[in-house]
Amino acid sequence: MKEQMESVILQCDEVTVDFDGFKAVQGMNLTLARGELRFLIGPNGAGKTTMLDVICGKTKPAVGKVLFGGSRVDITRKKEHQIAELGIGRKFQTPSIFASLTVYENFEIAMKQNRGVFAAMRAKLRKEDAERIAAQLDMVGLADKAQWRAGGLSHGEKQWLEIGMMLLQEPEILLLDEPVAGMTDNETEKTGELLQEIRKKQSIVVVEHDMEFVRNFASFVTVMHEGKLLKEGSMDEVQRDDRVAEVYLGKRRDADASRSTA
Repeated sequence: MKEQMESVILQCDEVTVDFDGFKAVQGMNLTLARGELRFLIGPNGAGKTTMLDVICGKTKPAVGKVLFGGSRVDITRKKEHQIAELGIGRKFQTPSIFASLTVYENFEIAMKQNRGVFAAMRAKLRKEDAERIAAQLDMVGLADKAQWRAGGLSHGEKQWLEIGMMLLQEPEILLLDEPVAGMTDNETEKTGELLQEIRKKQSIVVVEHDMEFVRNFASFVTVMHEGKLLKEGSMDEVQRDDRVAEVYLGKRRDADASRSTA
């Protein structure tokens, strides 16, 4: 039991979010292990993005707690920047990058996040910083485009750039909201492979609607519905659950069944 507790890096207990009487999240529990790639799925309005907002501090729950790290630090009431400093990075759907700067310059700024943009640009990189940037460029597949203007990258490449910038902050947890939305099939596949590589050092929570992507890369899935936990398990277990089929996967499963009997 002690070993299991030590492996837990995030624990959300009975989280409830109330927006003027509308409960976007109701008594939600979520436990994340170190090195885990967790997919959070469910229909629109299920409360998935709100859960990410709670974890990163953007939204404060009316009830419940969020505990982080092996020492179980209560981050429920901490501000966003305090939670980020502790080691939780949040990426929103739209890439947040400096479009007019080069890919490399974006990484430089991320490396020196505690300074202003122009101060960061003027500061001299240490050798070890330059080596970290080079390694990160290679990891996200942008080494050959280091001197490109970030605004000239494809949509998928912009997403990888921002993920790389976040990784330079060395977070323990990455929160990603629909990272493959708008990507080509090839970019989606590469993103899945990138997440598998990232999980070797970080834990990841991904909100995603692309079920093919989830099937290909998920080992454990949490399904939400109407702000509550509906089902957790492997993708196979989730797809076999009648409640999930009814509220979320029903049409897709029925369509698949129709094709198989045609």
